[in-house]
Amino acid sequence: MSRNWLTWPNGITTLRLALIPVFVWLLFGTGHRAVAAWLLGALGATDWIDGYVARRFHQVSNVGKVLDPTADRLLVITGLISVAVAGGVPWWFAGATLAREVLVSGTTVALAALGAARIDVLWWGKVSTFALMTTFPAFLLTSNAHHRALATWQTWGRGACWVVGVMGLALSWVVAAGYIRPARAALLQGRRPPA
Repeated sequence: MSRNWLTWPNGITTLRLALIPVFVWLLFGTGHRAVAAWLLGALGATDWIDGYVARRFHQVSNVGKVLDPTADRLLVITGLISVAVAGGVPWWFAGATLAREVLVSGTTVALAALGAARIDVLWWGKVSTFALMTTFPAFLLTSNAHHRALATWQTWGRGACWVVGVMGLALSWVVAAGYIRPARAALLQGRRPPA
């Protein structure tokens, strides 16, 4: 472990990790569906803060490089499974999103184990992740746990969720395919003997 692990960005990431069980408890333990949705939305929206603070104040650490993407993956996976269990989104949509997350996470671990060089995150990948992390809390907010008729704003909001969600999901799979060439290059670069 690097000596500079105790930084503000790592503290922010740790706080985001610690709030994931709070989201699950709010949703299933208290029934405060709207509060849980807003918390999930806030956790997704603040994804960029720890990275920005790390770069802005020169506090990038090896721990942060592992902790931040781990927190992101845990948040996405926990969020989408929880929203699906709560009936906020169909299982096929959650399953397609989860399959992509598992594929990307597994590939990342495999590349690291094989000694590949680091791959920069594609800008469109950030866009698709932001779209999905906006959509799942919104799906939760615009659904009804008690099977009553949806309010007008929920009906309109749910329509918007589907537009953004399907676009985000399709884009995430296109971006995943776009990582094939950089992953191959990173693997070759990482295995190349030093000159």
